[in-house]
Amino acid sequence: MSKLGLGIIFAAGLSALVAGSATAADLSTPVYKAPAVEEPLSPWQIRVRALYVVPEAGGSVTGIPGSDLSISNSVVPELDITYYFTKNIAAELILGVTPHDINGAGTITSLGQVGKVWLLPPTLTLQYHFTDFGPFKPYIGAGVNYTAFFSQDATNPAFSSLKVNDAWGFALQAGFDWMIDRHWGFNVDVKKIFLQPDFLLQTVGGAYLQGSAQINPWIFGTGVTYRF
Repeated sequence: MSKLGLGIIFAAGLSALVAGSATAADLSTPVYKAPAVEEPLSPWQIRVRALYVVPEAGGSVTGIPGSDLSISNSVVPELDITYYFTKNIAAELILGVTPHDINGAGTITSLGQVGKVWLLPPTLTLQYHFTDFGPFKPYIGAGVNYTAFFSQDATNPAFSSLKVNDAWGFALQAGFDWMIDRHWGFNVDVKKIFLQPDFLLQTVGGAYLQGSAQINPWIFGTGVTYRF
């Protein structure tokens, strides 16, 4: 065989060897995969809670020394809607209704139950959420409350009507979410609402009694959180 033929065979073999080495190197090189990008959470969140409403239960009837009021506790369901402006700052709107009995106390204890009333107390709070504790998400808040009173009935035969005036109040709040995953969590919440509406009672004889009720309820809640 000529020197030219041997050169061609040698060159072909060398090319095959180089190609095989390159292929093996390609197969052994790890393939880099970019980490999966987690979609950002929606700014909207809802909670469904059970509330235990405990009024401070005080007040007085104008012109009757030592008069006082007692207001019953209540257990009700509640819905709240939260919007996150940032990961730490949010606004929460609390929606629910609560029924209460109003009873005489102090020097008017003998009146017994004076009336029944339902409260619609929407409350808007601005919150700060702490985000550095893993699944534990505590928060604090403060805001305003506007309470509307409806289904007002005088239940004592000495009175023909009861009127409790709608009123504004101030609210403080603290609580936490324990997040099970990105969307679902367990919530515990406590609020204090400062609420002191005026009221008017009409007797069966046509006379009027007026005064102020110091409702000022503590609201203890627990329920389920869902972040969209």
